[in-house]
Amino acid sequence: MQNLIAPRGHLGSQQDLPVSRPEDTLVSAGSPLPDPLPDPLRGALVESRQRWRDLVTLAVDLAFETDVWGRFVFLAPEPVLSWDCATLLGQPAELLLANPSEQGAFNPFRPTVPFRRRRAWLRRPDGRLICLSFSAAPLLDSEGRIIGARGVGQDISEQEAHDASIAASLRRGEVLDQILWRMRQEVLAPRMMQAALESLITAMGLEGAAVLDMMGDGVQPSVLHQIGGGLSAIMHTALSLLEDGTGEPRQAACPDGRVVLICPCQTRFGERAGLATWRASGARPLDPDDLVLSSSATGIIRVILEHESIQREMARQARTDPLTSLLNRRAFLDEMSRRLDRLDREGLPGTLMFIDLDNFKVLNDRCGHDVGDEALCLTAALLRATVRPSDLVARLGGDEFALWLDSADELAAAERAEWLRVEAPRTLSHLSDPRDPQVTMSIGIATRWPGRGEDVDQLIQRGDQVMYQVKRAGRGHWRVSRPEVE
Repeated sequence: MQNLIAPRGHLGSQQDLPVSRPEDTLVSAGSPLPDPLPDPLRGALVESRQRWRDLVTLAVDLAFETDVWGRFVFLAPEPVLSWDCATLLGQPAELLLANPSEQGAFNPFRPTVPFRRRRAWLRRPDGRLICLSFSAAPLLDSEGRIIGARGVGQDISEQEAHDASIAASLRRGEVLDQILWRMRQEVLAPRMMQAALESLITAMGLEGAAVLDMMGDGVQPSVLHQIGGGLSAIMHTALSLLEDGTGEPRQAACPDGRVVLICPCQTRFGERAGLATWRASGARPLDPDDLVLSSSATGIIRVILEHESIQREMARQARTDPLTSLLNRRAFLDEMSRRLDRLDREGLPGTLMFIDLDNFKVLNDRCGHDVGDEALCLTAALLRATVRPSDLVARLGGDEFALWLDSADELAAAERAEWLRVEAPRTLSHLSDPRDPQVTMSIGIATRWPGRGEDVDQLIQRGDQVMYQVKRAGRGHWRVSRPEVE
């Protein structure tokens, strides 16, 4: 490399830098060699220096030399990284650094010891950045003091981008593997979601993450799951991004400086949701890699939401009658037991109504099962309309139904029983043949009073007994069971 530059005595002179222009030779005009040389030897020397100059400029994207003040005194090739060499000669080399003021940043133009293949980012004239791999060494005087530097750099921007892409892919793969591993440790979907969001927060350095349920046009989404803090501060911005409706990941800054990213998703069952992730104010902004990682995590979130829907549907089917969608016997009894404890604590009564359809078998046999199913569904709708939303309505099996009236006594139940006695035949009359007996209701009422210690089985037995008393007494009416006085 020493053959590429002017003699040491001309280190700081720009006039003796013919190598900054391709058309010049390495020997300065007007600067004769110290000793006369034969023409063949002189020609060989010039040819040798030109050969090394050509090889270096073909092999590297930047060859440089700086003086004791860190200013460029030699640059090649011309132009260098789209810069005009004449513009840079005599200027501080730090002008090319992407972040010259960054404390502790690597400066390839001021080496204190020789180094090889160290990376640094430089600026092009248009502001674009370029990554170079540098090899350089300090220049020393006779006393070992640093009086400059000499080195070369090769453009590795494409390799750097490729390596960064591979590293980002590996990082995303590790994060997704961690999320999936955490999910596999759980059984219930809500715990799976919590594990996934916690892993995502840790991997991305987030303040929080949430899954928002997009219920439809004009309805504000609800929060299905949340991990971390700051949700209230980003909610307005998150909703604005969700309302955009593009279906693409989008991010925006909140008024307090937080940055929120929304990744919409839709399950196979038609449910629309969105994954919201955000960083605290003052934290590093979300970069493209964060966006790709969040988008990939959204696919896992969608799977969990689908799993959650399946679990909810299985739970619903386990608790409901498939024909009428009322509670089944098991769910009704479980819910009754839970409510009895609360009524005891509050000192309030509760009333059970046992209901059996009269002449249902005749209707089912004469008109077919389809008509029988329609009668059961109409009965279910009639019972729902009879009670409050907080009360319980169940199909116990066949043509037997039950109502549980929270905080109601036998008088309130009797009013509802009377209404059902009148309304049921009207509602079901069109289903049966006029020659056949009407479908009516036999209703037994049993009120549980607080402090008497009556359990669910005893209460059901009383309701069932009084209902059969109605059956034996002619059907189509109701009766109240009187508990035994202790």
